[in-house]
Amino acid sequence: MRYLPNGTWMQKADEDTIQRIGIPSLVLMERAALKTVEVMKDRQIDLEQCLVVCGSGNNGGDGFAVARLLHMEGKRVCAVFAGSETSMSEECRRQREIAGNLGVQIVTDIPREEYTVVIDAVFGVGLSRPVTGRYAEVIEAMNQKKGQKVAVDIPSGISSFDGSVLGVAFRADLTVSFACEKLGSVLFPGYEYSGEVVPAEIGIATDIFRKQTDICYTLDREDLLEMLPKRKKNSHKGSYGKILMITGSKGMSGAAYLSAKSAYISGGGLVQIYTEETNRVILQQLLPEAIVSTYTAYEEEALAALLKWADVVCIGCGLGKSKVSEQILEYVLRHLEIPCVIDADGLNLLARKKELLPQEAKEIILTPHMKEMAGMIGCTVSELAERRFEKLQKFVGDYGVVCALKDARTLVAAQGRQMFLNTAGNSAMAKAGSGDVLAGVIAGLLAQHMSAYDAAVLGVYLHACGGDEARKRCGAYSVLAQDLTEGIKICIKETKRGEN
Repeated sequence: MRYLPNGTWMQKADEDTIQRIGIPSLVLMERAALKTVEVMKDRQIDLEQCLVVCGSGNNGGDGFAVARLLHMEGKRVCAVFAGSETSMSEECRRQREIAGNLGVQIVTDIPREEYTVVIDAVFGVGLSRPVTGRYAEVIEAMNQKKGQKVAVDIPSGISSFDGSVLGVAFRADLTVSFACEKLGSVLFPGYEYSGEVVPAEIGIATDIFRKQTDICYTLDREDLLEMLPKRKKNSHKGSYGKILMITGSKGMSGAAYLSAKSAYISGGGLVQIYTEETNRVILQQLLPEAIVSTYTAYEEEALAALLKWADVVCIGCGLGKSKVSEQILEYVLRHLEIPCVIDADGLNLLARKKELLPQEAKEIILTPHMKEMAGMIGCTVSELAERRFEKLQKFVGDYGVVCALKDARTLVAAQGRQMFLNTAGNSAMAKAGSGDVLAGVIAGLLAQHMSAYDAAVLGVYLHACGGDEARKRCGAYSVLAQDLTEGIKICIKETKRGEN
């Protein structure tokens, strides 16, 4: 796993490293400069003619140190001081002095000539106000240069807190990010301004992040090996759970099929689909491994027996919003004693009757996209997008549920747990049925005795990695939801966990 701190937490980590461990700020600055040069060389950036633009803070100090190192290697370097003398940090002033003493050209205006690389060290992670005036002009001038663009820690003008563009921002081809990739470089639109982001270890202690619930983290493919449930040699289908999929209204057999198949693919032992009668034949043909039970009207006794049979229930995929669907959802939530995933129409129905949500913590996972979540909490999509972290944390705190808020950067939140931010996946996954696959994957993991939070995190990440595999095979335009299931198979197989 990797932490994704914002500017506030990164500054706290810096202070902790300096004060508790005793590494001086100038030493960290030297390491940052050395790593920046190292990464640029590794990425084969043309360093023959370098323009380094520095601000007044420690990010500017990093920039002056980079300029000095490149100058000492015989590169043609021009350092631009674009900051303010009155607000210059002690470390930045010291680095500018050293660079000047060694003969680095230091000016206050960006030259007209072109450079092979433009290095941005104007603002660091603490920026929280719009960039205006001369600073905006400087960043625009940097963007207009023809050379390759490199940002030091984070592109200037990008908020490290939410990825927003604070008026104007530097467009980097490469960002060398110290200790951790910053939250603002992962979220959109900051992600699009950051180019390739390379985290560089410079000695900053990040152990203070471990117990902070307001710090996000993400996963890498190697994490799958430890997270996937183990398969025992001495086991049977009952060992991996009985999953009830209450999915598919009339004409929506596809949602039932995709979610049920995905529950099997993620490791579930036995799946029973409870669906509208007209879906029976096609589902039996598409997924003979599943038990298919049907209804034509609301049947409370049958529903009670199914809930008693199941270890996990997933409800909502293609369920519709009819009166019968509403009655089914209400009964399930009023009598729920097993872990539950609620998706799609289940969420739309729940938005009408939020009183059905538990008053105490239960193993319930909600998987809304942004519009569904906005309907749940009673705000606009734009309001949710602007304050998603705050609103999501409040929602899971109020209701004691786990919530996977689906978007280009899906978030998984639960009360008292760090928020997971998914960085895998791609735009090829933006197809009908993708959400049904996710709901099924999570249900399959729940059935293997994972906690609701862990199942949601792993399910979101597996689903996204499956999307990356599907794009490799099908391209960016032609991925279908069923291709995601094949991609998920590949991801799970590659962990070698299932070979026992």
